[in-house]
Amino acid sequence: MNARKRGVLLLLSSFVLTLSLAAMNQAFAAIDVYEFSSEQQEDEFRELIKELRCPKCQNNNISDSNAPLAQDLRDKTYEMIVEGQSKQQILDYMVARYGNFVRYDPPLTPAVLMLWIIPLSCIALGFVLVWRRSGSKAKTDELSEAERQRLAKIIEEEKSQS
Repeated sequence: MNARKRGVLLLLSSFVLTLSLAAMNQAFAAIDVYEFSSEQQEDEFRELIKELRCPKCQNNNISDSNAPLAQDLRDKTYEMIVEGQSKQQILDYMVARYGNFVRYDPPLTPAVLMLWIIPLSCIALGFVLVWRRSGSKAKTDELSEAERQRLAKIIEEEKSQS
């Protein structure tokens, strides 16, 4: 093999090796290792990261998300659990920082009630208006006694003219 072919082969093999190492680095980066002093802390951590929603992904909890923001939230949750903060304190911190959206099961607030009540009341109002309109139409289909007499007179005039 001449020197040129060896150089190309060496360059190609180093390129493949670099890509392989980069891919392995990405695979290892997704594994989180957290050490807890008790099993209760670990259970609480697992429960919290499944209950908190990733603000970036919006459809994943921070346990399932690979977004850097989700990693930061997992790290902060771990840090707060190790410090001995309760689940409610951690949830309060996350809600204060990211809003109620960060929780998969947000609390019932007046704003949430309005989001449900306003559309439902508009639909109900629409049904009432349609019902009233259809009821008033039925009443106008009936003729009064004076209208019946007038109609009978018009029909008789038509018959006599033909």
